[in-house]
Amino acid sequence: MRKYIKLIVAGMIFGGIIASFYSCQNKKKREEKEAVELKIDTVVVKNREYKYGLPVDSFLIETGVVKSNQYLSQILNARGVSMGTIDKIARKSKSVFDVRKIKSGREFSVFSSTDSTHRARYFVYENSATTYTVFELFDSLKIHQGEKEVKVRLRTAKGVVETSLWNTMISSGQDPMLALKLSDIFAWTIDFFAIQKGDRFRLIYDEQFVDSKSIGIGTVYAVQFDHYGEPNYAFLFDQDNRKDYFDENGKSLRKAFLKAPLTYSRISSRFSNSRMHPVLRIRRPHHGVDYAAPRGTPVHSIGDGTIIAKGYQRRGGGKYLKIRHNSVYTTTYMHLNNFAKGMRTGIRVKQGQLIGFVGSTGLATGPHLDFRVFKNGTPVDPLKVKAPPVEPVKKENMERYTTVKDSLLTELQKIKWEIAVEDSTNSVL
Repeated sequence: MRKYIKLIVAGMIFGGIIASFYSCQNKKKREEKEAVELKIDTVVVKNREYKYGLPVDSFLIETGVVKSNQYLSQILNARGVSMGTIDKIARKSKSVFDVRKIKSGREFSVFSSTDSTHRARYFVYENSATTYTVFELFDSLKIHQGEKEVKVRLRTAKGVVETSLWNTMISSGQDPMLALKLSDIFAWTIDFFAIQKGDRFRLIYDEQFVDSKSIGIGTVYAVQFDHYGEPNYAFLFDQDNRKDYFDENGKSLRKAFLKAPLTYSRISSRFSNSRMHPVLRIRRPHHGVDYAAPRGTPVHSIGDGTIIAKGYQRRGGGKYLKIRHNSVYTTTYMHLNNFAKGMRTGIRVKQGQLIGFVGSTGLATGPHLDFRVFKNGTPVDPLKVKAPPVEPVKKENMERYTTVKDSLLTELQKIKWEIAVEDSTNSVL
């Protein structure tokens, strides 16, 4: 009997061990399976595609372009969003983005549910190539703005001028906006209206990309521009937390204007969009500053430039001169009594050079100089024109500048002048 009981107990123990073994094995298999499933899920989530921060595979996405005279209400209402909801969106979004400022030509996307209702859930408006506004069309109606990732690639470019700098950029397969960049950098040292065939350039710059699409030119780091056979250099350098361009000797490429074209006693009339004309007795714009001064007071050019107009306006500015200083600024000097010797169209004048004398020719009640400044062809208040920095690289910064300049110059010299259209823009990395 005892022997029988021992056998039963032994069997129970053995059975328990077997059961425990299989239980452990099953548990281990379940854990391994769950681990695999978790790993798979993690991989799927990790590789999930997003657009504007929204999962692409969770929505039906419709893209479009805002048409001329098209409003947000028309776009959303055509996609099933009620006018009441649209009104709430318009009111709620004012602090983030005024929907009245939606412009034609801008891209937009509508994210709709994947079920049979195809209900619009998100509306995304691209404010620019890099920024966008997301309108959540749920009950909460949230609005937020986002930015696309901008990737930067370091580039080089080169060219030899045949007709114009703009056309040279286009013919060599480069972004023509580089021409504007160069004219801005050398605005105070090169007259880009007078560049000639054979002038040449090479430069190092950043090109910006969003979604693998080029959106424009970024920072220009170094340029060599040969004008009339003379090399002109520009190297970007950060001095006192301000970035500016300096030449090979550390001098600033920018020059300041004189504060005024003459020594004067008082300003008799200021810049205005509506001034009572002292002779005609009607209100009209006066886009200049009148300096009251005795007849014959010397008038000087406020900066280096080229005389582009010399003449007489009987019912206007009387004897006048117009000087183009660079591709940005032009100045005009009116009501002159006479011109200085040698003043004629096409000649170059220096900053501070005598160009004429105060008078009262044309429509004037007394001797004064009507002085005008134009920026990119638009009249600006001469008293508010900010003179650009002219400070050279400081002595304590010269060693650091020399290191930066020498490094950039070495890279510039690696860019060979020979032009190959198919390889005119290359990465230096």
